[in-house]
Amino acid sequence: MKRVRSNKLLVLVFAVVATIAAAAGVIVVQKLIPSKKVMDLTQYYQVDSDKIKVILENRISEEPGLYLEGVAYIDYDTAAEYLNHRFYWDAHENVLIYTTQAEVVKTEIGSSEYYQNKSKSSVSYQIVKTIGNKVYVAIDYVKLFSNIEYTIYEKPNRIVIHYDWGQDYLVSDVKKNTQLRYGPSIKSDILVQLKENESLTYVDVEEVKGSKFKKVITTDGIIGYVKAKHVASAKYKTLDNGYKEKPYSHITKDYTVSLGWHQVTNQSANNNLLAVLEQSKGINTISPTWFSVADNQGNITSLASEAYVSRAHNAGVEVWALCDDFNKEADINELLSYTSRREKLENELIASAFKFDLDGINIDFENITAKSAKHYIQFLRELSIKCRNNGIVLSVDNYVPASYNRFYDLEEQGKVVDYVAIMAYDEHHSNSEESGSVSSIGFFQKAIEDTLKEVGKERVIAGIPFYTRLWTEKADGSLTSAAYGMGAIRTLLEENGAKVNWDEETGQNYAEYKTADGVNKVWLEDEKSIERRMKTASEAGVAGMAYWKLGMEKANVWNTIQKFIN
Repeated sequence: MKRVRSNKLLVLVFAVVATIAAAAGVIVVQKLIPSKKVMDLTQYYQVDSDKIKVILENRISEEPGLYLEGVAYIDYDTAAEYLNHRFYWDAHENVLIYTTQAEVVKTEIGSSEYYQNKSKSSVSYQIVKTIGNKVYVAIDYVKLFSNIEYTIYEKPNRIVIHYDWGQDYLVSDVKKNTQLRYGPSIKSDILVQLKENESLTYVDVEEVKGSKFKKVITTDGIIGYVKAKHVASAKYKTLDNGYKEKPYSHITKDYTVSLGWHQVTNQSANNNLLAVLEQSKGINTISPTWFSVADNQGNITSLASEAYVSRAHNAGVEVWALCDDFNKEADINELLSYTSRREKLENELIASAFKFDLDGINIDFENITAKSAKHYIQFLRELSIKCRNNGIVLSVDNYVPASYNRFYDLEEQGKVVDYVAIMAYDEHHSNSEESGSVSSIGFFQKAIEDTLKEVGKERVIAGIPFYTRLWTEKADGSLTSAAYGMGAIRTLLEENGAKVNWDEETGQNYAEYKTADGVNKVWLEDEKSIERRMKTASEAGVAGMAYWKLGMEKANVWNTIQKFIN
């Protein structure tokens, strides 16, 4: 009896083990069997019938577009940021603007018409639609002025846009028919069936090596995962359709520009022109500080003088009159963000150029902020067209390039204006927390190098200072400074018996002396420091030099300048 019971127990154990093994085998097999479940693409895209998903190269935009009566619209911000940055939306006056090198193209909400200067054209669709504050632009209209290619797919609605020309993308071909899945697993839902030789673009380049699944996008804009073994080796492909953008034309001088900024504070100061020119050598351009923004409506104040221009021309010197934004009564953002006000300012400047026979306009707007930057750039685009069409040189003054002022957009300036002037000074200024040079040679050289990363050298004018700062470091730790011209500071140093020594690091003569107020320090501007900068600029091959400001220099610096100016 005991043996029978033992056999029965043994059989039961074997049965249990076999059942467990079979169950384990089933689980293992199930894990190895790919899922055949197909995800409906309407669930994948989740887009309403009147909307359209926007695919920008290898990514799906978070912002869907509109799809109305067979016309696709994308939101303005996407169009301006990715497809063509020269589109501009005036939210105050509801005007969409596009600028070419010779025309301003305008249209309004709900219209199928657009104006190129005064010439009217029309299309078969509404160009701009709005939903509240959200602005949408017809993709067909964007394409009229942009180097883009796109394909629209339906069920569900999506538009695949190619625009990133010249960029390299990692691509691969399908080796055998396989599946594109929602996630990196064979158990993930199938999105689409991939066919042999179908082209795929990688979305996540970091996953190219080592992973069993690759994250890719299909030509019709579906992002998913494909088994690594089912695709060929990845290779880079340059996105190129052979299109070449027509460059802006410029008014360019066939000589090295030597520009002197002439500070004019009243009409009587215009009478100093001849004295200023008689002292100088090599000046071929003068920029009097005549115009200033007067209000938020586009009006300007003027100190312009016909006699001044006539005298300059008789001396063989061009006049590029300066316009600044220093009037605290004017809000530059309020002015430039309205198209009608912006045009008023542009027309005022052009009218003044005609009236006074100016050769150029020099824009010196130093109060631009990140908020007003896009309006400022649009102002320069529009003004450049008016200047170019009328043979007027447009130059723009800029701070030394830095991360905190990138919104001045030197790259775009260099494309649309004739000359970009860099004020390569104020390395240490009146609000600095430590004393130092106004423009050391290292600072000056870096200013040019950083500018040339954004602007072609044939467009760049390098500005140098004719002034210096006398710093007083007081016993209580406070610091003050005052600006001096070259002659005045030399006189002060002589009166205080200060010794002048060359400082190789800054490329300047340096002096210091003590008074009852504290320790006085100065990094001098003179013919030697000017020569270092002129040589640096000349070696960089820039288009010219500019000097702030005329009247603060010593006469002998012009002999130095003249050696570098043809």
